[in-house]
Amino acid sequence: MDTATRASMIARYKAGYDEVVAALDGFPPAKLTARPFEGKWSAAEIVHHLADSEMQSAIRLRKLLSEAHPVIQGYDQDMWARLLHYQARPIAPSLLAFRSARETTAQLLEHMSEADWRRLGWHSEAGSYHSERWLEIYAEHAHGHAEQIRRLKAALAS
Repeated sequence: MDTATRASMIARYKAGYDEVVAALDGFPPAKLTARPFEGKWSAAEIVHHLADSEMQSAIRLRKLLSEAHPVIQGYDQDMWARLLHYQARPIAPSLLAFRSARETTAQLLEHMSEADWRRLGWHSEAGSYHSERWLEIYAEHAHGHAEQIRRLKAALAS
């Protein structure tokens, strides 16, 4: 990955939280747990997922940067949604967790060397895993979920 592409992806990563907050703007609080699309998550479930996923991603990058042979453990996001009560919890603490994980990790991105970007680990589900792959995934992650929230809001408004 060249430095311009990396810089663009870092900027996109940094903008992810604001994108989700913008998507939630005007979302009816009473409908945060509504599921207008069969088999898809509610807005509340998406926010809780973002918090948990971002905390996991923050640890993943830290492992990549600090361990000699990091193993990145996968997890079952649907099981987490069920067992961690995504439909029953208020979203405000999860938004804070999401924001904090993003902000502290963005600080690390600014200090990474070329060697840091090439650090390798092993993902339990995907195999070889490196810092640039981490950035490719998480630069887009929040934006994709923000778009899901917008679709939910539109469906609930009609």
